[in-house]
Amino acid sequence: MRLTVLGSGTVSPSATRTSASYWVESGGVRLLIDCGAGTLHRMATFGVDWFGTTHIALSHFHADHWGELPAFLFAQRWGADTPRTGKLSLFGPRGLKPRIQALAQAFGQWILSPGFPIEIVEIEPLERHELGPGTFLECHRTRHTDESVAYSITDNDGRMVYTGDTGPSDDLAIWARGCDLLLSECSLPDDRAIDTHLTPAQAGRLARTADAGRLVLTHFYPPVEAVDPVARAAAEFEREVIAASDGDIFVIDGKR
Repeated sequence: MRLTVLGSGTVSPSATRTSASYWVESGGVRLLIDCGAGTLHRMATFGVDWFGTTHIALSHFHADHWGELPAFLFAQRWGADTPRTGKLSLFGPRGLKPRIQALAQAFGQWILSPGFPIEIVEIEPLERHELGPGTFLECHRTRHTDESVAYSITDNDGRMVYTGDTGPSDDLAIWARGCDLLLSECSLPDDRAIDTHLTPAQAGRLARTADAGRLVLTHFYPPVEAVDPVARAAAEFEREVIAASDGDIFVIDGKR
């Protein structure tokens, strides 16, 4: 399994970080997790096969996590030399279907009938979906919005967990237990902690409780980058800690 960080930032404008988006390759699966502003251009910059996307999974409905979805679908319809024919499966928490209907009202009915098969799935916590032979997607509720979820992707090589946006949660850590890579939001410095986001120390504690193989920090608001988030997280988690940058690539191979 291979993870490419497309966007490690937030809604705050940044010269180096775009909004949340992550690309996972596993066998024939090409999964885009979240689709914030800048996703399409980052795909082009980093050589990602955007037209070959097989699945999209949205963690919640804040603009920095799904705001570029209409443009992404528009690109799938009109942005390549040849029309897309393969099915695109779109996963998200409850509320996804009425929001897609609302997008169709705003942008046109092509959203629902883009010229290729589109599947819209409202995934429930702990449901397991096989995306391709041996590659599975599962989600867990998080402390952020009423509908927000984290995602787990598992294949024969290993397991990665993406927290999405979340506050501290022992339940989330237990569900993520044993993952090879924990991709954790790290929004705010410890002295600005709130219930619905993680600080570096909280992300480190989450990784420790989850017994993760590696901790990759992402979703940085500017103030957290001024406090050395890796050092703060590493004080709580003794294994490898990395601060993600747009374009970083990680291989998940089960080696801890």
